[in-house]
Amino acid sequence: MQSTSRFEATALHALISDLRWRIQMLDSDIAEEERKAGNADPGSATYSMLALTLRSRRDNLRASIAMLQGREERAAEVSRAA
Repeated sequence: MQSTSRFEATALHALISDLRWRIQMLDSDIAEEERKAGNADPGSATYSMLALTLRSRRDNLRASIAMLQGREERAAEVSRAA
């Protein structure tokens, strides 16, 4: 059980790191799209649909990271207890 928990914790850490990198890329893409469109106000009726979609995707990744961090913490606890 201990080696599985360590493996899971390592895999989760790697996945979280990758998702954080993807969020950075999305942030960059959002900023570029807002610059091109000349509108950085997501509440505006003329805000870019692409930027809205990218924002939604980024927010979903943030939620996924939060969920994965909880799993990572539980896996670490199991590893320490074993």
